Amino acid sequence: MAYLDNIAVFVRVVELGNLSAAGRDMRISPAVASNRIKELEKHLNVRLFNRTTRQLMPTEHGTAFYEGAKRVLDAVVEAEAAVAALSGKPRGSIRVTAPLGLGRRFIASGIPDFHEKYPDIEVRLRLSDHNVDILKEGIDLAFRLGIIEDSSLRMRGIMECERVLVASPGYLERRGEPTDPLQLLDGSHDCLMLRYPGMREHFWQLQTKDGIQKLEVRGPYDSDDGDVLTGWALAGHGIVNKPRFEIEPFIRDRRLKVILAETPPLPVQLAAVYPHKNLQDPKVRLLLDFMAERCQKTIRDIFAGR
Repeated sequence: MAYLDNIAVFVRVVELGNLSAAGRDMRISPAVASNRIKELEKHLNVRLFNRTTRQLMPTEHGTAFYEGAKRVLDAVVEAEAAVAALSGKPRGSIRVTAPLGLGRRFIASGIPDFHEKYPDIEVRLRLSDHNVDILKEGIDLAFRLGIIEDSSLRMRGIMECERVLVASPGYLERRGEPTDPLQLLDGSHDCLMLRYPGMREHFWQLQTKDGIQKLEVRGPYDSDDGDVLTGWALAGHGIVNKPRFEIEPFIRDRRLKVILAETPPLPVQLAAVYPHKNLQDPKVRLLLDFMAERCQKTIRDIFAGR
């Protein structure tokens, strides 16, 4: 088993590029990760990495070994999943990611209930509004809001979610309420944008009678945290484009007002994505089914005022 653990550490070091990141990911210290790599190199009698001050790059031997090592680990996971399916008692660890708002409201709160139902399954949750590289980060299951573009991943749609443009009454009193989408471009309004390094979408897409209108809106500041944008909108600092379920309570109590209701943003898809082989694993399938049902019920309850 120690040799298999050494292989697992090696694979994560290759994928993440350094010992510290691999150690954090596997919940071991950099020193332990380093020792595992040394043991593996001693066993194979080759050097697996070229070491620099910031990164470890696999040598020719390391690159060749990685391909086979990854297949070995995948085979072990598949074998364990097959045994779990036969025994009817799924066990093990699942790495999950979700956007901050969605993850805090729905996924994080559901994990204790899931664990109570399936005590042998551990869930490792990572929340980020950044577009996490599922394959590189070793994620088993990701919940996302938006359009899924990676063809190497499988997707299961959970529900379509309405989006709205909103601002606080105080902001609209000061700046005026826009009656045409083009007013968002003339400098009379501040738009609050979700942005992070590598993000592709720097515009809003609105549904009009003439088709989809793409607006490259601007504002004085932006954030990589969607809840920060909501806070700014509530404080009267601009207009924000949000899934309605995230802000419905603020609309209901009139702290935020929907604007340009006749030309709303395109809706987004709430979906789960995963590497194609992962849904063969019973524990991943159980978590997906559990969270999909929970998200649907929670969103229905929000709109029902519960």
